[in-house]
Amino acid sequence: MGGIVLLVVVIAIVAVVVVGRKRSQQAALERAERELQPVKRLALEDVTALGEQLRDLDVDTAASQLDDGARADYQRALDAYEAAGQAGEAMTKPEDISNVTKIVEDGRYAVACVRARIAGEPLPTRRPPCFFDPRHGISVGDVDWAPGGGAVRQVPACALDVERVSAGAEPDVRQVMVGSRRVPYWEGGRAYRPYAQGYFGGFGVLDWMFMGFMFEGLGEGMGALAAGLGEGIGDVAGGIGDGVGGLFGGIGGGIGDLFDGFDL
Repeated sequence: MGGIVLLVVVIAIVAVVVVGRKRSQQAALERAERELQPVKRLALEDVTALGEQLRDLDVDTAASQLDDGARADYQRALDAYEAAGQAGEAMTKPEDISNVTKIVEDGRYAVACVRARIAGEPLPTRRPPCFFDPRHGISVGDVDWAPGGGAVRQVPACALDVERVSAGAEPDVRQVMVGSRRVPYWEGGRAYRPYAQGYFGGFGVLDWMFMGFMFEGLGEGMGALAAGLGEGIGDVAGGIGDGVGGLFGGIGGGIGDLFDGFDL
């Protein structure tokens, strides 16, 4: 009898683990799909912004004679625009946006190089984009700034945002939609971390600038783990109970049939 009970319990546990794993995989796929659409839209908006910068550059250089260096940088910017658009359309998961923003960042730097060459100025130093909105282009310096409720830290900023923050005004921040709310992109959740990774990861400043991303992602992960464990334990207990109940129900039925076979 004990061996049969143990076998039923093992079978119930295995079945619950398999079902739980399938549920987790399905939930992960559904969450990735929900996260993908707004992130993909964000990527394509940044690609469009690069295209607008190239259009303005075309107008500004129409009457200029470009030297070999300017033409090479111009072509590099055009290639980046095309590649970023293709990468944006090909996105299948939120993490793919880092490929897009990395290409866009390179394209914007190429645009800045063309403008510097035309103006007869030295090529710009390769710096991170503006923290507040990477579409603003290359940062010109670092400013002390504190997010709501956070610690003061130095972040790279464009000329206009350096001026705003230095004057005590609010910077021009890139906003994203989270549900029905508009929030700064760095508060958008873990799906937006790869967006920042593409722009800032190559400069070695991502971790200390975006600590909120890491803590938020950790909290979400622990919460999901706890919820998954709770659901799994509940399923296991329910499965074991059903299995044992079915076992004793079958045994009881068998004993009843046995006694029915005797003429008492």
